[in-house]
Amino acid sequence: MPSVVVVGISADGALADPELVVAPGTVVIGAPRHLALLPDLPDQVRLPLPTPLRTGLLHLVDEHRAGPLVVLASGDPLVSGIGSTLIDLLGPDQVAIIPAVSSLALARAELRWPAESHAVVSVVGREVALVGRELAPARRVLVLAADEDTPRLLGELLVAAGFGGSLVHVLGNLGTAAASHDTLLGAALATTEAGFPRLAIVAIECLGAPVGSWVAGLPDDAFEHDGQLTKRDLRACALARLAPVPGEHLWDVGAGAGSVGIEWMRAHPACTATAVEADGDRVARITRNAARLGVPGLVVVHGHAPGALTDLDAPDAVFIGGGATAPGVVPACLAALRPAGRLVAHGVTLETEQLLAALYAEHGGELTRVAVETSAPVGSFTGWTPARTVTQWAYLRG
Repeated sequence: MPSVVVVGISADGALADPELVVAPGTVVIGAPRHLALLPDLPDQVRLPLPTPLRTGLLHLVDEHRAGPLVVLASGDPLVSGIGSTLIDLLGPDQVAIIPAVSSLALARAELRWPAESHAVVSVVGREVALVGRELAPARRVLVLAADEDTPRLLGELLVAAGFGGSLVHVLGNLGTAAASHDTLLGAALATTEAGFPRLAIVAIECLGAPVGSWVAGLPDDAFEHDGQLTKRDLRACALARLAPVPGEHLWDVGAGAGSVGIEWMRAHPACTATAVEADGDRVARITRNAARLGVPGLVVVHGHAPGALTDLDAPDAVFIGGGATAPGVVPACLAALRPAGRLVAHGVTLETEQLLAALYAEHGGELTRVAVETSAPVGSFTGWTPARTVTQWAYLRG
């Protein structure tokens, strides 16, 4: 029997299950604006959402477990809503969901956009930079706004990414008599002084040059770096063996510019990564690269491996781009790998090459030497300029 019933409420106060919410003895938890929309019932216990939310919710559920206990949620409780939080805290068997019409459904109806024609990104409690991953010519994106500042921040993001010519719709207070639909270009949105509703969906019709492919191998100049960068061809080679899968976690050890971790996360919104880097300037650079390329959730750890690897979330894949010969680094990474985990290590020195050859002899896997040459002027002719040959060891844990 569920401990909590989460009931959707529309912006105009329409409840997905009115009888349940107003039933005698029901304890109702919700945001103040939701509670204010309910009919007056003097004897009903009504409590505001607690702060901090997660620990406070657990306390309230325990206190009122005898029930019935109802939590109000905007529209569909599972669209970036409190329903998702409660399921995470209590488990799916303890939570029942009764949805109302979601703001996304109302936005699609207003724009006549089929659900399959666009991406959806929530920046509620998240960084607006997440939208950067979705930008591509002719792509459509629906953004769940965090507050009234979100449209302007999105305009600034579009301009910075070269998408200032995109058509943007700001849809406010959908489903109410105060519903609004403002349309303007991204560049105008970035500088407008107009006010926007706090409750809004922002719809973007993208116009601009590609920011970068989701297939591994972004151009090297897509990253700010000081030379410590896993170059494009080698990065693509490594990521092919790291094999990003939705929901999996990567360690990028000796991250340099963070390029491998960033491309891992760009492969799918559910991919996560931790970049470990000892140099403070590079740590800041990784953070900037991640935000600019649409994956601001990349976790950056400042420290030396293997010590900095302690207490990190267990990885499904590990890339060692530098420091493989440091005592304990490779053993720590191998020990942390989940079942079916993948490890890829690169080396350009004789010492690292010898280490990788020994690891290959001990553990098996795949040992490869990768040589890349690029064309360059040679006097009045064109010749080839070789980069350093890289030894790559790729290992799959059984």
